Amino acid sequence: MNRYKEIVEILNNNNKTVSTMESCTGGMVANTITNVEGASLVFRFGAVTYSNEYKIKMGVDKSVIDNYSVYSMETAKEMSKKISDFTNSNYGIGITGKLGVIDKNNMYGLDNMVYISIYDKDNDNYINQTVSIETGDREEAKKQVVTIVGYKLLNELKKQS
Repeated sequence: MNRYKEIVEILNNNNKTVSTMESCTGGMVANTITNVEGASLVFRFGAVTYSNEYKIKMGVDKSVIDNYSVYSMETAKEMSKKISDFTNSNYGIGITGKLGVIDKNNMYGLDNMVYISIYDKDNDNYINQTVSIETGDREEAKKQVVTIVGYKLLNELKKQS
């Protein structure tokens, strides 16, 4: 069974919801979720926040970005929690990272490193993973991240079911 189909089914069966705040994946996780029939029952909102300005407007603490960089697990955690809070979702997914592009606005952070955070609001818990992307192809890199997010979220949902 498709991993994301199973995620939607488990969320629906448990009356749970999910929202995303994505940067380097450009909304691909939200797109993958909403490609599943019945996703409208569990998916609340997806934000693509490429710029620091819009991460901050969505609630990410500017001092976290200033202190740790936009490319950090601390920022991913802020993104996952703030989107969960904003939408009152049981789960918030935050993704930030640098996929081989020089970002003149954010010179810090490792190339080809992606920071994933899934916030579980009900248990006030974070499921985090840092991923080193091996491909130079941007679309393939995004697909790798989507696969990892699906795996992490499904494992968490199965543990709680």
